[in-house]
Amino acid sequence: MAEPIISVSGLRGIVGQQLTPSVVMRYVAAFCTNLPQGKFVIGRDGRTSGSMYSKVAASTLMGHGMEVVDAEAIATPSLGVLVRELGAVGGLQISASHNPPAYNGLKLFNHEGRVIPAEAGKKVLVAYQQSLSQWAEIDQVGRYSQSTDPHGPHLTAVLKTIDVSRIRKRGFKVLLDSNHGAGAVLGRRLLEELGCQLTILGEEPNGLFAHPPEPTAENLQSVTSAVVGGDFDIGFCQDPDADRLAVIDEFGQYIGEEFTAVLCTMYRLESSPGPVVTNCASSSLTEYLAKKFQVGFTRSPVGEANVVDAMKRTHAVYGGEGSGGPIDPRVGFVRDSFVGMAQILDLMAKRGASISSIVDELPTMVMIKDKLTIALENVSAAFAKIESELRAPAVNRQDGLRLDWPDRWIILRSSNTEPLVRLIAEAPTQTEALALIDHAKNAIGT
Repeated sequence: MAEPIISVSGLRGIVGQQLTPSVVMRYVAAFCTNLPQGKFVIGRDGRTSGSMYSKVAASTLMGHGMEVVDAEAIATPSLGVLVRELGAVGGLQISASHNPPAYNGLKLFNHEGRVIPAEAGKKVLVAYQQSLSQWAEIDQVGRYSQSTDPHGPHLTAVLKTIDVSRIRKRGFKVLLDSNHGAGAVLGRRLLEELGCQLTILGEEPNGLFAHPPEPTAENLQSVTSAVVGGDFDIGFCQDPDADRLAVIDEFGQYIGEEFTAVLCTMYRLESSPGPVVTNCASSSLTEYLAKKFQVGFTRSPVGEANVVDAMKRTHAVYGGEGSGGPIDPRVGFVRDSFVGMAQILDLMAKRGASISSIVDELPTMVMIKDKLTIALENVSAAFAKIESELRAPAVNRQDGLRLDWPDRWIILRSSNTEPLVRLIAEAPTQTEALALIDHAKNAIGT
């Protein structure tokens, strides 16, 4: 059996192939060997296999002396807040994020309510590879309970970051596409609390996705049509575990995921300037805002754990990733679609402006994503040739190879699991962004 795909903060794989109940038991047991006994929160997105894996995880945790609190169907950021609220020693979200329905996965949280950082993840990986466990004696077996309101603490925290009455006065007409993931459970409560005229697509968290789960323009064509047909002020689209948010404007135009953290950063800096962080594959518009508001800017390696590490190190007031993930430390150190929805609505209410007009205030930048197949042993030589051929004034190697010019950039990152390199370029026009991609491919003869 093939091994699951393992990252610094979790794993994922195809149900019944890379991911089986025995793999879940091994991985959860490995995590327990790195934790003290205490409360432990588990949750899941709406995937049909989630309940099965949740039971396996709960039994394993109890068998290691943990007091399990089951949040059942819950968004990933809500689980992070609940871990902190309950003073738990850790947490587990059962989700494969935006992967297709055949996948599921495990995401690990530490006592701070954030995904575990790299060093902690390495320890879990070693314990997993060695099949380590610390099963409890009969008098130390843990207990199981279900949370009575797992979403309440998160709702309260999000509302504290915005002017609720200002949003209510606008009475926004909002379409929320949760696509049968976990997002609508809190999404309805939040948007109704904000006085929105709300329509929800895919509200029940049953994992029967109405469209492919990654919230890209191609996958959301039916939702963009619904926004236009329903005369909505804005459309919000979540991935299955609701840590990512894509935005559709009032004309049905896909604004996308890259703008989510940018708009939220704008909202935060207008009221409370301070250092901001984004990853090295996200839009340069966050750096543009940092320069505009004269605040510190840090670019981290890709990955939520890396962004959070940089935020904590620089005492950032805001952070995020271009894949639809704003991170507001006042709420939690987790990418958060609910923070995104609330703060974008308040930005619109404060300005008295449409979402399209606010986006138009920002410089026009076009991002192109591509990939090329290349053997892993040839990646270093290929990167060196590209760097030599393109001769960029600024070079960054913290995560792959990033080349920067004053108004454009390109990054190349090799996959940890496949023989391919991912390319992302951003420039003022599509033609210029595509030219960067083509130049990189031509430099290595593809």
